[in-house]
Amino acid sequence: MELDETDLRIINALQSGFPVTSRPFARAADQLGLREDELIVRLAAMKDSRVITRFGPFLDAAAMGGAFCLCAMEVPPDEFDAVTDQVNGFEEVAHNYARDHRLNMWFVLATETPVGIGEAAARIEAATGLPVYQFPKLKEFFVGFRVAA
Repeated sequence: MELDETDLRIINALQSGFPVTSRPFARAADQLGLREDELIVRLAAMKDSRVITRFGPFLDAAAMGGAFCLCAMEVPPDEFDAVTDQVNGFEEVAHNYARDHRLNMWFVLATETPVGIGEAAARIEAATGLPVYQFPKLKEFFVGFRVAA
């Protein structure tokens, strides 16, 4: 996808905030000098072409009583696709990545309560027959990350 100046302005503007209103796309579009439908179409096109891979909030699960946990599995290469489908079938799996390492599948569990992490990991182990290694957060660091488009 070829990005034009408007796409670049959208990417730069929406990384640092999105209105919390009953019509957030209308407000954001107005701030960018666009129509609401034009902003939505442009964001969808950028997502479809993988210029952006995600559009949504980052929420502090712990502040809301929930939890996140980085997890890893050692999956036999000939079973990787099937296990990926199994793991991704769990609603607690936020994202899943293949890695070139003995622990070749890494994913994030997101649950409504801290005990939900262990429960979800146990259900994944039961479904796949493979151990799930949990790497809970020991300390939180805030890193403001913006990409200048």
